[in-house]
Amino acid sequence: MKSPHLICLLLLCFQQLAVFPIASTASQADNLYKLIKSRKSDNPSNAETWVKSESANKEYFPVYLGNQLGSMDADKIDALPGQPQGVDFDQYAGYVTVNATAGRALFYYFVESPNNSDTNPLVLWLNGGPGCSSLGYGAMEELGPFRVNSDGKTLYRNEYAWNNVANVIFLESPAGVGFSYSNTTSDYATVGDKRTAEDSYIFLLNWLERFPQYKSRDFYITGESYAGHYVPQLAQTILSNNTITNQTVINLKGIAIGNAWIDVNTSNQGIYDYYWTHALNSDETHAGITQNCGFVTGNFTPNCTLYLEQGIFELGNINPYNIYAPLCQSSSSKVPSSPASVEDFDPCSDNYVQSYLNSSDVQKALHARNTAWAACANIGWTDSPSTILPTIKQLIDSGLRVWVYSGDVDAVVPITSSRYSINTFKLPVETPFRPWYSSNEVGGYVVGYKGLVLTTVRGAGHEVPSYQPERALTMISSFLNGTLPPSS
Repeated sequence: MKSPHLICLLLLCFQQLAVFPIASTASQADNLYKLIKSRKSDNPSNAETWVKSESANKEYFPVYLGNQLGSMDADKIDALPGQPQGVDFDQYAGYVTVNATAGRALFYYFVESPNNSDTNPLVLWLNGGPGCSSLGYGAMEELGPFRVNSDGKTLYRNEYAWNNVANVIFLESPAGVGFSYSNTTSDYATVGDKRTAEDSYIFLLNWLERFPQYKSRDFYITGESYAGHYVPQLAQTILSNNTITNQTVINLKGIAIGNAWIDVNTSNQGIYDYYWTHALNSDETHAGITQNCGFVTGNFTPNCTLYLEQGIFELGNINPYNIYAPLCQSSSSKVPSSPASVEDFDPCSDNYVQSYLNSSDVQKALHARNTAWAACANIGWTDSPSTILPTIKQLIDSGLRVWVYSGDVDAVVPITSSRYSINTFKLPVETPFRPWYSSNEVGGYVVGYKGLVLTTVRGAGHEVPSYQPERALTMISSFLNGTLPPSS
């Protein structure tokens, strides 16, 4: 019998499928709940963690380095089909081999800053899942320079793109996601957290050989959802291997993770508490869940499952990624001549991106293989620790800049989950909770702990830059500058 906290997520997964009847592929949340369902342990211990072994500091880590001569020029994109006029930055795309024996290669899309690209930091963006595309979500629907119009063929500019303040890499990882591939088909069934971190690290070393001008640049890793695993694990891998002097030292300065899945117990508790505090569950249901479902303590009664089912039933057919946003009904009802706006996120964007990235002309312009591209991949997952909190604590202790941010209308990995997870650290507060501002409005709320910053983005859903692009840009600019978001 599955433990109740797994059933909790399974039920929410079914709700996701009802929310997106038009989408032809799974979503980030679908893949997350599929992973939780497939865990080998019904009741995983808090001791099950991902911590890079300190022995890695004392041994040579065999890293594949391929010949990158001429690859940067070959990867430069002349123009993307349907891109608007006046594109004033360079963009690149292509493959980086991370395992020559297996034939594993990861696909990336890279956009430089229109201004100050020679001095702006380098940022890596990772979407979650596990198994979902940073190109399809991050680049095309969130923080990238373009969004896809409803025709699925043309693009419009995102004036709040993060390449305004950084040079940004979008990495499709692991192999099997998006355009990334392996010539060894068994790789798709045996991937997990460990290999994803190692392959991403090897990608970075090879990418920096291809783009040597960025070798000494300040480097940051960002991401959302299950990237709450990817980002800290990759950061720890980099720190461990930076002690090896016969390979490139990556100038890692910090990480920022949004609506991040980092701890099973506190996250599950936070989900149902969020439902109740946002009037999505009744008092009676919440009381039943609280009394019968010990997410953190592990004390579940037989009645827990019944209350969890009732909690899901009471939600109704809403978009849990943004509980106040409309659903995608049909793209055919849109007026073709109406100008698209980055300020008003289109709930059918997944469909437009799917069409665009499956165009042969687009794939040719991106230097991608002829691929049936999908937003999320159906790949196996062999290792996923129940908590990443010890790894994050190591990063804090190392002196890295660590931010956790949260769109406050997301019910998939809500702000309550992030709060509960961070509170386990019992960090001293250095800057008390306060509002921060963007364009003379409250953009969110922030609290500065010793070694960690927690911030919300007001009115944003699970994919923060999709729903609040201007506020997201204000937030990430502050992160890169090493300052808290503006207080006025």
